[in-house]
Amino acid sequence: MSSIPPPRVTPPPSVPPEPPDLPDLPPQREREVPWPIWTAPASVLVGLVVGVFGSVVVAGIGAAAGGSKNSPAVNLVSDLVFDVGFVVTALYFASLRRRPRPEDFGYRRIALSLGVGACLAGGIGYYVVTAVYQSLVHLHGNDKLPQSLGVGSSTAALAAAAVVVCVVAPIAEEFFFRGFIFGALRRWHVVIGGQDIGTWLAAVITGMLFGLAHTGSAAAQYLIPLGFLGFVLCLVRWRTRSLYPCMALHSINNSLALGVNQLHWNAGEIVALVAASITVVGAITFPLAGRTPARTSTA
Repeated sequence: MSSIPPPRVTPPPSVPPEPPDLPDLPPQREREVPWPIWTAPASVLVGLVVGVFGSVVVAGIGAAAGGSKNSPAVNLVSDLVFDVGFVVTALYFASLRRRPRPEDFGYRRIALSLGVGACLAGGIGYYVVTAVYQSLVHLHGNDKLPQSLGVGSSTAALAAAAVVVCVVAPIAEEFFFRGFIFGALRRWHVVIGGQDIGTWLAAVITGMLFGLAHTGSAAAQYLIPLGFLGFVLCLVRWRTRSLYPCMALHSINNSLALGVNQLHWNAGEIVALVAASITVVGAITFPLAGRTPARTSTA
């Protein structure tokens, strides 16, 4: 997976690590997806097999062509194959019952104010908690992925890495984790004290899977913040009924981390990267949404 840890931030004084609160974004009514719960763990296992097999094939082709199995080009193609493998796996399991529709995965148009509000609330909550975590465990070190993609070797490699990290990863990973996995797990209804906590459990499990999926590309100490990011993105998906704010927040996080931690760009360059990434993500995925915006009736 191609998500990278958040940019280092200085923790504000005396801020307790509380989960993000989205008081102005009430949960929306949304029908259950047509694929059953068991497809979630099955797709994770099959997706891993497909991704690993594809990466081995790419490495073999690279070696046969006279290149190194760890060259930036091989790593770039392997990462793309890995992400595509998970998307194809999700589409296969989702189509076992009937042909899935884009809206089943969360491709729904929503009001711009709702999407922006969800991104801001989720992002602020995530970065506050992450800042406190960083100060407690004294995080250090950088993400492995950008270096493996050759961000410092050439302009072409930098552009390719930016596309993978800031565009491909947000689209593919949000489709798989928030669009498919979270949707399937939300069918699990667990009632405690008269309250159905199934959605919260689905968000926790999806967040954990999201963090673990980055074991190879991120240092172990960053897996907890990445898991928490996965949890926050589930809440954004739940509260807005749309995958678009999730992709936007994911792209913003990756763009900030790449621009701040890896490239040490100035503010103008980072803003340009964020804007370009979100624009490309929207241009690719927005046609999948229906013409009618999602209703905003509360649960």
